[in-house]
Amino acid sequence: MKRTIYAAFLCILMGALPEQSAAQSYPTKPIRLIVPFAVGGTSEVLARMIGQKMGDQFGQSVIIDTRPGASGSLGAGLAATALPDGYTLLFTSLSPIVINVNIPSMKPPYDPEKDLAPISVITKVPSVFTVHSDSPIRSIKDLIAAAKAAPGKVSYGSSGVGSVNHLIGEMFKASAGIDLLHVPYKGAGQGLIGLMTKEVNMILAAPPAVLPHTRNGQLRALAVSSATRSPPLPNVPTVIEAGIPGFDLSAWYCLMAPGGTPRSVIEVIRTALVKTITTPPISDRLIAEGAAPEPTTPEEFASLISSDLKKWGKAVKISGVDH
Repeated sequence: MKRTIYAAFLCILMGALPEQSAAQSYPTKPIRLIVPFAVGGTSEVLARMIGQKMGDQFGQSVIIDTRPGASGSLGAGLAATALPDGYTLLFTSLSPIVINVNIPSMKPPYDPEKDLAPISVITKVPSVFTVHSDSPIRSIKDLIAAAKAAPGKVSYGSSGVGSVNHLIGEMFKASAGIDLLHVPYKGAGQGLIGLMTKEVNMILAAPPAVLPHTRNGQLRALAVSSATRSPPLPNVPTVIEAGIPGFDLSAWYCLMAPGGTPRSVIEVIRTALVKTITTPPISDRLIAEGAAPEPTTPEEFASLISSDLKKWGKAVKISGVDH
């Protein structure tokens, strides 16, 4: 009996050794960090900032690989099918994780709960309703009045069909009872160019993407989509304060790995990530950009994904996207 128990224990121990060994030696080569959105958007800006510091901790390069397309599903799909060895990671917003799967025409070929492994949430941010500094629209009330005066003529840009900013825009339309023209771009960076060249009347984007331009006076922030004001935009009201009760929608940004990545490797990555985002100067920069660190455990993140799949599924139906 003792021999049987000993043999079973030995088998369990031997099975754990490869994973422990992998974690102890990881990383031994550069890490590919897939960003499924275009250069200049919030995901890419944050990924470069955080990836470089994580690389310093690892003693290995973290190579940013931007793969925009299908509102993030293209890059997320590449990560989902990569080798689960910790050398391919995904830095993304929630769009390809909990929104695209709820839109029939955009349903990705991967299951975000099975084919991708949660590491940690990085931050949660609102969308900023932003216009050109020359725009006669100076408030949400002005925006609603302009849209009612010319239904379907006032335009807003987002980082693509099905993106969180698109969906927040559609929810705002439904809540305010107005018709806005949606103009999808291949990322927030292109949307910013569209606004600065006055191709669109407004864009919705996260604080890190628009703050440099609101600070230099090129653009004007009208409101934020969260229930509370954004710290770097203390004078900008929430949509609720602007007259739309109950409007509270924000995006999160996260780090994930291919499904099946050893838990020990996940923990090494998560430890480096949490240290990076909660230690100056990165923590200070994130807070200044309206993206305060909000790290989670993999289990907490998995629970958020499960609940947000339902939450944003309801938002998709209410907004009428894909109908």
